[in-house]
This record gives sequence, structure tokens and C-alpha cells, in this order.
Amino acid sequence: MRPGSAHAAQSRHFNSERVVSRWVVNMKKFSRYCRSILFTPALVAERSVNADAADADIALIDLEDSVAAIHKAEARNRAVAFFSRPPITSCRRAVRINNLGSADGLLDLLALCGCPYKPEVVMVPKVESPRDLEIAGSLLGDGVELIAIIETPLGIENISATVSTRARLTATIFGAADFALTTGMSIDWQSQHYARSRLATATRGAGLHPLDSPWFDVRDTEGLTIAARRARELGYSGMGAVHPCQVPIINEIFSPSQDDIDRARRLVAASARDGSGICLIDGIAVGAPFIESARRLLQEFDAPRPMATGYYAEPANMGQA
Repeated sequence: MRPGSAHAAQSRHFNSERVVSRWVVNMKKFSRYCRSILFTPALVAERSVNADAADADIALIDLEDSVAAIHKAEARNRAVAFFSRPPITSCRRAVRINNLGSADGLLDLLALCGCPYKPEVVMVPKVESPRDLEIAGSLLGDGVELIAIIETPLGIENISATVSTRARLTATIFGAADFALTTGMSIDWQSQHYARSRLATATRGAGLHPLDSPWFDVRDTEGLTIAARRARELGYSGMGAVHPCQVPIINEIFSPSQDDIDRARRLVAASARDGSGICLIDGIAVGAPFIESARRLLQEFDAPRPMATGYYAEPANMGQA
């Protein structure tokens, strides 16, 4: 086949369209879930408007650790009142219920089922198997997504089975504080590196999104920055926040820079032009894994439009998402 022939042109067009099609399928599996989840105690649920002001991706009302046992019923009533009103924020609304192995957890779940404006996301704590997710999913229905908190040794050991559930699981989140409590480990990164790695690998392998534990020292922005960067390097797509001031730092770290986006565009364009599976970019030989990573980044944060030829058009606006 001559390089300039009509058959060659049709072949290039077909191969490019096939690449685009494969990318779209993969992105449905791996597209970004969220960068930041701001936790607000249910007793002061009205403060969740701070999540919008801070640009958090998810505003979460917490019924679990931030509420003392004697106030669980009051917190549940306030959460029900909150989810009985239409949303007043643009970010997604979520709730963390209590452990489904407890009476409070079951009462939380049943109360949420009757809310006219159900949360879009329910975070389920102490998940050690698919059981709790399947219970929550069957009661809440198809319109509610689930996040599993993995925070015990058994939860880590059974993570592969958990992320294989048929329930509407979209993400997992590592619970550093409870994991330290149940194992006797310190809460630092070095001690918990294995657990974080295991969670990230299994979750990504299931096509879901791993999220990291919040950084609990609100005043320590340097520590937050280091922890968030380590989580991103390990494959995490976001993390929790316990104060609005943490959200901008988290969002910045879990978003690509403009240089990252520009380089990803060059990688995708060079791959489409070359067609050999490997090409040189900035003097570096890059193959399929690098190209696929660039495509995922653009799909998540830049959303380039495929042209009729199968190549990628430059977006009119060059800014970050």
C-alpha cells in the first residue's frame, strides 16, 4: 500500500477513529470522580454552604465520627431536614452514615430512604466486604452512588472482593485514623504506605476511584501539601478535607498544571500523526502507557473534541477545567 494512496488515507482514518473509540470507552471507566470532599458535622449541616464557597467537589454531611453518641438521634433528624430541602449548593451533596453493624447506621440508612432530596453520594464506613454496600445499595436505589471507607486490616485484606461488588460503588476512601487505631500503627505515611498502596491498586484495577484520608491538622498546610502530593503520586484522585481552607490546596494538587495539559496535547497529537505506537516528545521515547495517560488527563480536565479525521482539535479555551 502506497503511503499517499486513498487506501492508506482510509486506513489512517480508521485507525484514528478506533483509537478515539477505545479512549472513550476507557474514559467512561476512569473519568475523574472528585478531587475534594469537605466534611461538615450533621449538627451544623447548614455550614455545608462553605463547600460551595471553597469550590469543593462534594459537600458531605457527617453522621459518624464528628457526632458524639448522645447526639446521634439529633444529628440524624438534622440530616433528614437538610435532605428534605432542595439543594442550595452547586457541588454534589453526600452523607456519611454510621457503621451498618450498629443500630445507628441502620437508622441512618432507613431515615435517608424517606428523604425527598436524597444525597447523591452515601459514604459507608468500616467496609470489610461487599455486604454493607449491597445492603445500602438495595435500600437507597439506583440514583445514589456509594463510597466505601476502608479503615480496618480486614477491610484492606478483602479490598479486591469489596471493589468487585455489583452495588453502585464509585470510589473508596482510606480511613487513616481508624486504621491506626485498629492496627496500633502511627498515623504517618511511612507506617500506612502498604495499606494505601493496596487500596489504590485494587480500586484502580476495578475501574473505580481511590480517595485519601483527610489531613487532620488544619494549621499544618505544609503537611497537607506533602500528604496530598504523595497520595496523587500513588494513584489517588482526591482526598477529604476537614476545613474549607484545605480545599484550594487539595484541588490544586489533584488538578494538572497548564504545562501538564499542553504536554498531554502534544503527546496525543504526535501519536495520532506517527501511528507507530512510539514517538519522541521532548527527547523522550514515549509508548502506549504514556499516550493513554495523556488521553485520560485530557478527558478529565481538558475535554478535547475529536475532529472528523479522528485527530484531536485544540479547544478554543486553553484554561484549566
